[in-house]
Amino acid sequence: MRQQRLQRLLSLDDFERAARRHLPRPLYGYVASVAEDGRTARASREAFDDYVFLPRALVDVSTVSTEVELFGERYAQPFGIAPMGISALSAYRGDEVLARSAREAGIPMIVSGSSLIPMEDLAGPRGSDWFQAYLPATSEDIEALLDRVRRAGFSTLVVTVDFAVPPNPENHRRRGFSSPLRPSLRLAVDGLMRPRWLCGTFLRTLWRHGVPHFENNAATRGVAVLAKDVNRDFSGRRHLDWSTLEQVRRQWPGKLVVKGILHPDDARRAVDVGADGLIVSNHGGRQLDSTVAPLRMLPEVLAAVGTEVPVMIDGGFRRGSEVLKALALGARLVFLGRPFNYAAAIGGEAGIARAVSLLGDEIERNMALLGVTRIDQLGGECLRSTDFRDRV
Repeated sequence: MRQQRLQRLLSLDDFERAARRHLPRPLYGYVASVAEDGRTARASREAFDDYVFLPRALVDVSTVSTEVELFGERYAQPFGIAPMGISALSAYRGDEVLARSAREAGIPMIVSGSSLIPMEDLAGPRGSDWFQAYLPATSEDIEALLDRVRRAGFSTLVVTVDFAVPPNPENHRRRGFSSPLRPSLRLAVDGLMRPRWLCGTFLRTLWRHGVPHFENNAATRGVAVLAKDVNRDFSGRRHLDWSTLEQVRRQWPGKLVVKGILHPDDARRAVDVGADGLIVSNHGGRQLDSTVAPLRMLPEVLAAVGTEVPVMIDGGFRRGSEVLKALALGARLVFLGRPFNYAAAIGGEAGIARAVSLLGDEIERNMALLGVTRIDQLGGECLRSTDFRDRV
């Protein structure tokens, strides 16, 4: 029955529509929420219209490869799963499902520092080797967290740098979501109206694992999602600066990726500190409203750092054509978050496999139509700006 439902989903946007029906409104509202008036989120989507394709004809595309190499690893697709907090409330053991599915699909998945499952359960041969951290407030706590991440088995650390303060919670409140998570009549009614989520995710989690906690913000277990002081774990970062990243670079022995870069000067400075990779990102439109789209800043960031480090990107990607535009502009990999969260919510590992397959098929098909057979053949010559005045 589940497979039949999944086969009716034909694009990543279909997963969101299905998840809106499946999840309680406050929880769906949290996942879908954007900052204030949503200008940042709209800018990310509208930026894809800045470019159009210029296909080549009569190219032998009988064999098309979507594989890419990054940090010495070969991945089956040029996209990965972005870090997403509290995924275990959307899907049963959501972070485990995402990590296993990504490993099976041959794509990277970044474990979120705001996940509700211990990082030790998410690393290893059937898990991920990428971990995303919101850095704690003190040098001692940072060192302890990095040591825990290393011992857990992660080899790539992703430090998010665009979270100096929590964003405006206005839209969370409008949708009935609160932090700490509070039981309410609205949440109860929504849960009863959605028995598959209520029994398959929420009650199953409570029965087998107890009340979820924020597990990975620090070297020790964090507070419960219901705790009154839960917001304490997400505050106290106002004073962090470039010297903090320098400390991380000194203490972290593996690959270091800096996420949340938009300004070219910040890109250069991150590389100077010792970053091995960058992710151009506006945090999914969830932080500062009226922020520029990552795709519009990608060429400037690439011009600033050249080929010294791989530059990746996230922000509003839903179609294979959009992934290809970013790759043609020079991105090494594209990360997507919400669509895979929705896929896990409605279909578990089968849902994620379906989403990966749909996006991968779009990329392979569009490459053939574009007249390229390998990802490294994508470049500015494949695009034109929509005003047709300048070659990209």
